[in-house]
Amino acid sequence: MTPPALPAALRAALDRETHGLSRSDAAVRAATISQTYRRGGGSVAIRSESDALAYALARMPATYAAVVASLNALREIRPEFAPQNLLDVGAGPGTATWAAAQTFDSLNEFSAVDANPALRTLALDLMRGDSRLSALRYAQSEASTGLRDKPAGADLVVASYVIGEMNADRQSALADLMWAATRDTLLVVEPGTHAGYRRILDLRRRLVAQGAHILAPCPHDAACPLIALSSEIGTVSHEENASKQKAAPDWCHFVQRLPRSRAHKHLKGAELPFEDEKFSYIALARTPARQRLPRVLAPPLVGKAGMRIKLCRPDGSASFATFPRRDKAAYARLRRISWGDTIVPSEP
Repeated sequence: MTPPALPAALRAALDRETHGLSRSDAAVRAATISQTYRRGGGSVAIRSESDALAYALARMPATYAAVVASLNALREIRPEFAPQNLLDVGAGPGTATWAAAQTFDSLNEFSAVDANPALRTLALDLMRGDSRLSALRYAQSEASTGLRDKPAGADLVVASYVIGEMNADRQSALADLMWAATRDTLLVVEPGTHAGYRRILDLRRRLVAQGAHILAPCPHDAACPLIALSSEIGTVSHEENASKQKAAPDWCHFVQRLPRSRAHKHLKGAELPFEDEKFSYIALARTPARQRLPRVLAPPLVGKAGMRIKLCRPDGSASFATFPRRDKAAYARLRRISWGDTIVPSEP
């Protein structure tokens, strides 16, 4: 599948904003911001318009691709879903807003909340002139405060790469507030790391207990079948976690491969012509899904005898399904199946 590229209007807006920008200066700023994020500092390093632009150039393509992939999975499970309004929580430069607008033509009202003034300014500048997004209502506020001030809620609430910036208590409070603001569907996207998976699990468990139904990636509302192999991650010291992670415990995540332009490679100090964005996500709704489809949890294993596909199943289990080459019909149906895809009901 072709990775989702930034919309033409967004690319043009970024080109407009970066006119005259020093690529070397942007690379230094992007590196500093990335280091701060990895240390848990969030967006505190983004203090100026130049910082915000460097961050957007470095991260918007991958974040956009991950959010679009998650939204497409949601739309596959609920093709009838046609949200009218969006709330983007921790919106940053507005990446998830662009992604949702591209995914759902039905959206006609857009609102966002984020505490960082430089990112808010950039988001509004990038959307200036866009026929749908120029009317974005963007509140400059810490996420929880902004949600308390917006009691009306939205059909679709999206929080991408935001809950990891908070401690556990604040994550729980934000989960409750986001669910309260959700009229229909909530999508949360996090980095596809062990820690990101644990945050998704915690939010998943908390909101299912409040009556939420999982749409994707899980084909069930039961406990994650991978949790037994990952339950100890995050409960011990940093050094012990590092040792345990070397054993590669199982965790639910997906990968979106993106091509890198020459400018993007320079900005990120990268050699490879592509990057793999690992992400975890959860889509929850007020009503259950009409269909429950097994989802591919890892790259299919293809050998001379056939194909083995690791599946999360509607009964709440995770296991391998084997498709021998001699079963030509089944093998033909699945030979292009990819990590993160669903398998239609006629296929085991």
